[in-house]
Amino acid sequence: MIPLRDNIPPRTFPFVNYLFIALCSVAFLAQLAEQTDGTDGLIERLGMIPARVFHPKQPITIQEEVVARAPSGELERVIRERTLAPSTFSPWWTLLTCTFLHGGWMHILGNMWFLHIFGDNVEDRFGHVGYLIFYLASGVLASATHLLSAPESTVPTIGASGAIAGVMGAYCLLYPRAKVLTIVPIFVFIQTFVIPAPFFLGVWFLMQLYEGSVANSTGTGVAWWAHIGGFAVGFVAAWLLEKTGRVRPPVTTILPNTERMSHYRYRRIP
Repeated sequence: MIPLRDNIPPRTFPFVNYLFIALCSVAFLAQLAEQTDGTDGLIERLGMIPARVFHPKQPITIQEEVVARAPSGELERVIRERTLAPSTFSPWWTLLTCTFLHGGWMHILGNMWFLHIFGDNVEDRFGHVGYLIFYLASGVLASATHLLSAPESTVPTIGASGAIAGVMGAYCLLYPRAKVLTIVPIFVFIQTFVIPAPFFLGVWFLMQLYEGSVANSTGTGVAWWAHIGGFAVGFVAAWLLEKTGRVRPPVTTILPNTERMSHYRYRRIP
């Protein structure tokens, strides 16, 4: 399911949300510039490698498949060992720095689109400073969840998915009546549906939970437990802040055309 837009208009300009989108975009451009030299140094230096976090003084050696020329002159695939570049900061800091890196165009575009859809409304409820702290904390705690789930992994973990999962968890609790216009591919057909936001986000969370626990899809390259941990952190944090009255009241919406969601009016609650 691909969200197109929701029906909750923010009351304030979400400049912190756009700041995170901009920072991730700049970091990705820096990655692309570095890859012209055939290296992934930023990922190795700033990505979160669980084995390095728990064993900071030990070099991280990996095996990778490369194409080399055999003595006969033919090209063949061989396995070689390589030591990863050392971390720029203390490995514990990579629990944060890894959230600004991405593994490819689809990775960053998908993450930034979800952040664009759901982040502005969470920032509206938390306030700019509160949202800034919440996003960073969600990213770190999501990384920590993955760290505990695979403590000896030597694969660099990157991506804003864990922090964005925290945003989605908070949105799920803060906007129980929101709706999301969603693209749902059905075989070869593309259909759009208006789906309640808790259903959309709940299905997404259950998919992560299934892949991370039941399917145990650790070989897919996706940090499922970072998604699970981030979502849970966001949901609980939003619940606590709402119970203590530390969030702004919600925006109520009226949808004259619920099916199309082409126009809407809204009433701001002071």
